[in-house]
Amino acid sequence: EYEGDRNSEGQRHGFGKARLPNGDTYEGEYECGLRNGRGTYRFKNGALYTGNYLQNKKHGKGVFFYPDGSKYAGDWVHDQKQGYGEYVYANGDTYTGEWANNKRHGQGTYVYKDTGSKYVGCWVNGIQDGPAELIHLNHRFKGRFLSGKPLGHGKYIFDVGCDQHGEYIQPVQEKEEEEEEEEPSVPLEPIWKVSGITKLTPWSPHDEELLGP
Repeated sequence: EYEGDRNSEGQRHGFGKARLPNGDTYEGEYECGLRNGRGTYRFKNGALYTGNYLQNKKHGKGVFFYPDGSKYAGDWVHDQKQGYGEYVYANGDTYTGEWANNKRHGQGTYVYKDTGSKYVGCWVNGIQDGPAELIHLNHRFKGRFLSGKPLGHGKYIFDVGCDQHGEYIQPVQEKEEEEEEEEPSVPLEPIWKVSGITKLTPWSPHDEELLGP
């Protein structure tokens, strides 16, 4: 069903409202039969997108509300989250930063609602990877991450006034001869080895802003 403007060739063109065979609805701008410009698309499952379209695809600025209560507001390219945007997750966590191909990719800040901790740094294909800072309520860790875990040299900065230097080492898993092969081995957590403690290096909230995306 369609109700709205058409061009001389009878194509949907201008402003219109449509109900799709699957129960979804669209209200917004069309160009030569395709969703183009600003519009609102309501999915039968309760999801909703409001924003820009280019040739039937989400493209430009737009907000997507998911059925689980989560929400993404930001840039889209050909139906993919790409560019800069903020995602509020169903559990209250938030990510603000760069995206590519629907994944967190580039510089971004992830805030954990339960603990108030936040990760400020690099992401690769949705995973924490590269130089970053993990900020907790009374201390922070500055270093590098690989595949979501801290690895290599870094330091813990404590609000009481000292830095703890060291490195995260990936322990090697020793196999027992009797071990059953069917059991998949769970990778061991990196271990923190302290190399020394020093006085606090100067730090101000302004530095944190400079680290941001």
